[in-house]
Amino acid sequence: MAFVLTVLSFAEPLAGVGARFSDLPTRHAPVLAVLLALGQTLPLAVRAGRPALCLTLVGLSFGVHQSLGLPQTFASMGLYLALYSVGAHAERGRRLLVVPAVAAFAALSVVLHARGAPQPPQDYVVIGLVLAAVWGGGAVIRGRRAAEAERRRLVAAAATAAERSRLARELHDVVTHHVTAMVVQSDAAPFLMASPERVTDALTAISGTGRRALAELRYLLGVLEATGESAADGSAPMPVAAPGGSVPGGSAPDSRAPARGDLRDLVEQTRRSGQPVDLIEEGKRLPLPIGADLTVYRLVQESLTNAVKYASGRPTRVTVGYGHEHVDIEVANEGPDDHARQGNGDAHGDGRHAAPRPHHVSGGRGLGGLRERVRILGGDFTAGPRADGGFSVRARIPTGGDT
Repeated sequence: MAFVLTVLSFAEPLAGVGARFSDLPTRHAPVLAVLLALGQTLPLAVRAGRPALCLTLVGLSFGVHQSLGLPQTFASMGLYLALYSVGAHAERGRRLLVVPAVAAFAALSVVLHARGAPQPPQDYVVIGLVLAAVWGGGAVIRGRRAAEAERRRLVAAAATAAERSRLARELHDVVTHHVTAMVVQSDAAPFLMASPERVTDALTAISGTGRRALAELRYLLGVLEATGESAADGSAPMPVAAPGGSVPGGSAPDSRAPARGDLRDLVEQTRRSGQPVDLIEEGKRLPLPIGADLTVYRLVQESLTNAVKYASGRPTRVTVGYGHEHVDIEVANEGPDDHARQGNGDAHGDGRHAAPRPHHVSGGRGLGGLRERVRILGGDFTAGPRADGGFSVRARIPTGGDT
């Protein structure tokens, strides 16, 4: 900007164009006129970083140029740019600059009037209002930029909070489910000591559950690492596994990425922990969008985890109904029956002892996380006690109808 205005200041077609506050007799001093013209243009090079200094140098050169009655030049437009820059770029002390700026303009007006300028006082008032409007215009632009920056900051903060919440839900669902299963299986071990082969089965189940937990945690950490690298270099985020563990684009399936096809494995894993679970699938199975697919899995996973923790040994039923535009999920467990209330440890009727109910302090993320997952997809979620003393979790998740 400083270079362009300097060049234009010496362009012949613009020789008589510029700001002029008075009609004093013209005085010719070529060398001084050039120096003062440069004083009104070159300081604009620092108008963004040092706006107060820029205005001081430009204003001083402009005042001397006007007071001496030198020929009008386009360089005088630098005063307007300097005023605008103070309003638009000054971070601190903007209000403190108002007093010296007004005082300097008043002093220039007095000097011009004393040297015989024919303008009446009201003309200087109008000129002052114009200069103030230029300053104010810069301040308005600065305010808009600050508001936009704050809006972007809030959007980024909201996105960060949402991402943290999503990751917290994922970690909660993965860790809580598998750790709960391992605790239940471990608590059941003392009841199986009379049957060494069943102890072996229990230990195998614990080992398998732990390996599954490690695999899913590695997957989540991989997503975190890839997402962080993508954010740093501006590349596309890591693709999310599609149903069956495959990644869009034809890459090989990833067994660590749970999908709706793993519901049977999930139910079987819960059964091995000693919880009687039935899986009922209704309607024609259709491929689901990735988000809906993972939500179905996590909803069943968290619900079964809660059933194991709070309704250990009670029959639990998982019902999944496939519709054209939505999928309905219900996970319900029965209330305590007379048999269970009598304290009979053989809750399954086949010689197997139900694991003692583990003591657990809830982190508060389970049902709330499920509700948030379903809400994001535009679905409905309800959870509450049943008439028989049991508990049920129900959700309807839209699938778009075109999947």
